Amino acid sequence: MQKLLSLWILFMLCNTMASQVNDFTTIQAEVDFTHKLRQWDGFGINYVETAQTFNYEKDPQDYGGFNVLSNTDKDKIIELVFGKDGLRPNIIKMFQDPLHQTNEGGVFDHETTTHSMRYFAKKGYQLTQNNGDSLSVITTLYAPPAYITQQKILRGRDLDPTKSEDLCNYMISWARFLKEKEGLPVRYISIHNEGESWLRWPQDGRWGDSLEDGHDYNFFWDPEQMADIMVMCDSILKIEKLNYLKMTNGEPTNWYRFTNWGFAKKLFEDSAALDATGIITSHGFYVGRQNAGRWFGPHSSGGIDLLRTKRPDLSAWCTSSAWDVKMNDEVKDGQILRRYIMDAGFVKEIHGNIYEAKVNAFIPWAFSQKASDWNKPDPNPGSAIRVYDDGTWEIKKGYYYYKQASRAGRQGMSVVSTSAMDSEIAIIGFASNGTDNPDAFVLINFGPDDRKVNVKLVGIEGSRLDVYRTSGEEVYRFYETADKNNLEGADNYKSLGIVNIVDGEISYLAPANSVTTFFAQ
Repeated sequence: MQKLLSLWILFMLCNTMASQVNDFTTIQAEVDFTHKLRQWDGFGINYVETAQTFNYEKDPQDYGGFNVLSNTDKDKIIELVFGKDGLRPNIIKMFQDPLHQTNEGGVFDHETTTHSMRYFAKKGYQLTQNNGDSLSVITTLYAPPAYITQQKILRGRDLDPTKSEDLCNYMISWARFLKEKEGLPVRYISIHNEGESWLRWPQDGRWGDSLEDGHDYNFFWDPEQMADIMVMCDSILKIEKLNYLKMTNGEPTNWYRFTNWGFAKKLFEDSAALDATGIITSHGFYVGRQNAGRWFGPHSSGGIDLLRTKRPDLSAWCTSSAWDVKMNDEVKDGQILRRYIMDAGFVKEIHGNIYEAKVNAFIPWAFSQKASDWNKPDPNPGSAIRVYDDGTWEIKKGYYYYKQASRAGRQGMSVVSTSAMDSEIAIIGFASNGTDNPDAFVLINFGPDDRKVNVKLVGIEGSRLDVYRTSGEEVYRFYETADKNNLEGADNYKSLGIVNIVDGEISYLAPANSVTTFFAQ
C-alpha cells in the first residue's frame, strides 16, 4: 500500500510539472541576477557634425542639425538626452575630422568644425554631473589631414610612413584640447572609423575632389599599421604623462571583421600593442547570411574572447550601430529604392552585441540627423532626433526604443544571464551590482504576434516591478525622408504601472513588435 501511495504521489508531481513546463501557450523565460557575465560600462551617444565636406568655408556641414536650431531648442534636445527623464548615457563619442590642421607643422584648429558637437558634449556633461551620474568621452579619428596621406588629398587611402608621428600628435592634440580646454572627461582615443574597409577605394587610393562617391571621411588601416600606431601613440602619451588617456584598436565595420580580418590576432601576438590597448572597439553593424556577400558581418565574440585570454580586464565597446534593422526595397518611378523600418528589432541588435559579441558598452550611430547635410544616399537614416532645414525638429521612434535599454543598463551594473524559449523573444538583464540602480531587465518581442511570456526571476532585489513599454514602428523611405507624426497609437516609453512578483515569477503578454523594461522595486 505504501509503495502504491508513493507511486501515486510521484505520478501527480510529474503531471503537475508537465502542466507547468508543457504549457504550449506560454514562453518560458528566465533572468538570473546571480549569474553575472561582465560589468556594464554604459550606453552612449554620438553627435556627428563634420563628416564629408572638403572645404568647410564653401561647404560647411553640421549633420547633427544644431546649426539651424535656436539655443532653446538645442537645450531641449540635450535635456531629452542627458536630463533626469532622458536617455542618461554614460558615454559620448566625439569624432575628429581631418580639417583640424592644414599643413604639416601648422597650428591646430580644434574649434571651427566642431562647434555644435562641443556645445552638445559640454552641456550634456553639466547635466550628467547635476544628476550625480558619471560620463566618459571617447574620441575617434575620422581621417587625418591630406598631408599625412600618400595621396596628399582628403580621403586619401594610405599613410605616408614618414608622417606616423604627425598622425599620433594629431589625435592626441584633439583629446588634450577636449580635456584641458573644454573640461571634458576624455578617456580613450580610437584610431580609425571603418578603416579596414579597403573596398571603398579605387586602385590608386584617390577620391579626387568630388563628393559624388557619397561616404564619410576614411583612411585605410591594416592590422600591422594598427599595432604600430597604437604603440607609437601610447609611447607619446607616457612621455607626456597623459595618464588619463588610453588607446583603442580603432573601429572596424563589425565584430566579424575584427575577428576574421586579422585585427584580433595581431593584437594577441603583439604584446606591446596589446599592452597599449585601453579597451577593444568596433562597430556592431549586423549583416546576416540572408544578405551574405562582402558586407557579411554577424555578431562575433571570437576576437574579444581571444584577447581576454591574455587580458581578462579588457572591456569591449560597440561604438556604432544602425538605428534601423529591417530594410526592404520598394519601387518609385521605375527605380528600386531602399526602405528602412525603425522598430523593436533595433533593441534586438543591442541584445546581439551584448550577448553574442559580449560587449561592455553600446553606442549607436548619430542620434540627431539633418538629412540634407549628408551626401546622398544616407545609408543609416534612422535616428532619435530628426532636424529639418526650416529649423523644426521632432523625436523619432528610435529615441523611445533606445530609452528602454539605456535607462535599464547604467554604468557599474552587471550584465546577467537570460534565456527565452522563443527566438522572437530576447531579454537583456542588468544586476544592480552594488550601484544605486535597481535590478532591471528588457524584454524584446520583435515578432509579428503577441506573445505570453512567463519570466522566472532568480535573485532579484525587490518584490515588485515598475514597467515601461515602447511599441510600433516608423518607416524611412528613399534614404532621407521619414513619415512625420506617425507615432500615434503606439506606446512611447509608456508607464504600465507596478506589477508584483509572485513566487519569483511574472507572467506578461508582450505585444507584437514591442520592448518592455522592468525595474525592481
